[in-house]
Amino acid sequence: MIGEMMSTLNGWIENFGVLSEAWRVSIVVFALVFGTATIAYIVGHVIGTLERRFAKTQNIWDDALLHAARSPVVAFVWLQGVYWAAEVAHRYSSAEIFKANETVLKVGFIYIFVWTLLRAVKAIESILISPVKMKKPMDYTTVNAVSKLLRAVVIITAVLISLQSLGYSISGVLAFGGVGGIAVGFAAKDLLANFFGGFIIHLDRPFKVGDWVRSPDRNIEGTVEHIGWRLTTIRTFDKRPLYVPNATFTTIAVENPSRMTNRRISEIIGIRYADVSEMATIVADIRSMLEEHEDIDSKQTLIVNFLAFNHSSLDIMVYAFTKTTQWVRYHEVKQDVLLKISDIIVGHGGEVAFPTQTLHISDDSCLSERENNRDSQEGDEEGRDRKQASRSRGDRARRERSRRHDTQAGDEGEQSLEAGYGEEGGD
Repeated sequence: MIGEMMSTLNGWIENFGVLSEAWRVSIVVFALVFGTATIAYIVGHVIGTLERRFAKTQNIWDDALLHAARSPVVAFVWLQGVYWAAEVAHRYSSAEIFKANETVLKVGFIYIFVWTLLRAVKAIESILISPVKMKKPMDYTTVNAVSKLLRAVVIITAVLISLQSLGYSISGVLAFGGVGGIAVGFAAKDLLANFFGGFIIHLDRPFKVGDWVRSPDRNIEGTVEHIGWRLTTIRTFDKRPLYVPNATFTTIAVENPSRMTNRRISEIIGIRYADVSEMATIVADIRSMLEEHEDIDSKQTLIVNFLAFNHSSLDIMVYAFTKTTQWVRYHEVKQDVLLKISDIIVGHGGEVAFPTQTLHISDDSCLSERENNRDSQEGDEEGRDRKQASRSRGDRARRERSRRHDTQAGDEGEQSLEAGYGEEGGD
């Protein structure tokens, strides 16, 4: 059909003699391009109308296929029209660019076909993970991994077919790829390890985008933002991005707290030894309170028991699970439970214990202490007397030394004066 149309156009150009050959070629090329634009507009409008009409039906797959095919079909119309115009121009022109018409048409058709498939994969992916369009939407991580794999297969196949269309031998390319793959495997073993690590994550699904994960083996904790073929992006709780190579997850243990069914309350509460008579009643009331609490899951393990005689308290073990798994709501429930336990203890006249020590002293120890105090007092008095006597003797000795010093220091005149006084008295 295309050959017949080209023969008709060439016959008109050759036989119509009103205008020159250049003008006739230009008119035909313009008419082909204008017709291509008109047909592309009509095709796009028709497909858009069908897409809006099918959107009202319950079938969601026809909407996806029409949306995926709309732009590629318009591009195909343009590709075919431009090819015809280029063929007409090539017949009457020796330009080198027109020699690649066949190759451009083949490669362009492959590109449009690949483009259609990629758009269809993307549209189907958006449907499978949409809670609006699907009653049970599939896991985003799994669907994303499969779509990436399909896109990679489509692109690789398209490249190989394009090489074959350009005149290259696929067998030679594959052989070269096999030999080169061995060298690349040795050179990029870490990259391949990360690739297969990402494949294992998508296959086993230990976590998905949006999950809170942490590892006891590494300093890894946060919310998963993206799972790639080489890296997994985790947003830590201080809002910093953490990029973890996928090969890491094949050698470490990973916890997924997002999949927990309940959160645990595990507390040890102590009361005073003076409240031992109320222990059984307090324990029973705490257990009844937890069983009737609307935020405590009574189907899970619930333990309230007198645990042990501690150094300064009688310990009660409280072990229960909340219905909620949200971090903030869990702490609100835990606070309410602890306050109600405190009210129960106070309501029975008890108190929550704190570390204390009691010192007991016997009567014999008191008597011995008094005797020791009295002996020490008597010893202190004797000591003071000895000190005073020693101080008195010291004073007398100092006065005696002073007197002798004064006598030795006197002269003969003083002695004779004393003697004279004696004689006069005798008279």
